[in-house]
Amino acid sequence: MARNPAEDFQTRAATERDLPQIAAIYNHEVETSTVTFDLEPPDLDHWRARLEGQHPGDHLLVAVDHTDTNVVGYAYSWSYRPRPAYELTRETSLYLDPSVRGRGVGRLLYPALLETMAVSGVHTAVALVALPNPASQRLHESVGFEKVGMLREVGRKFDRWIDVVWYQKMLTNLP
Repeated sequence: MARNPAEDFQTRAATERDLPQIAAIYNHEVETSTVTFDLEPPDLDHWRARLEGQHPGDHLLVAVDHTDTNVVGYAYSWSYRPRPAYELTRETSLYLDPSVRGRGVGRLLYPALLETMAVSGVHTAVALVALPNPASQRLHESVGFEKVGMLREVGRKFDRWIDVVWYQKMLTNLP
């Protein structure tokens, strides 16, 4: 019988001491994959800004193992667009250490982020998935995101064009 990821991992708000591990997880993806369109790893100040978000809907959560010191994944919400009318819409991202993929950590971490966003008044969560990425698409759909559109060849990395799919999840029923 498969173990419940909640038995091995927990989620919590990120802290300053988590930032190097968050950066390492992300930098691996920057250097080896097309799941992010960054071409160079960002510095720690980038992650510090995510941690210190200035908007009530900005959140940075981590998934940690039973020691509470080993970050195995993270998820954050951030500005969708910088215009005031988008104030209650936030874009989400989630990254996992390769060692825990397929073990349910994303399905533990994403709902924690979405609940935190809803409590802080966020109305709509959106997410962009670079293709192909069936695992990410399954994860988004499993936590209630709906596929709302596709953009063809909008990113170029490793000498190839990459399509993206937009996902959306309504979090609150504001008028």
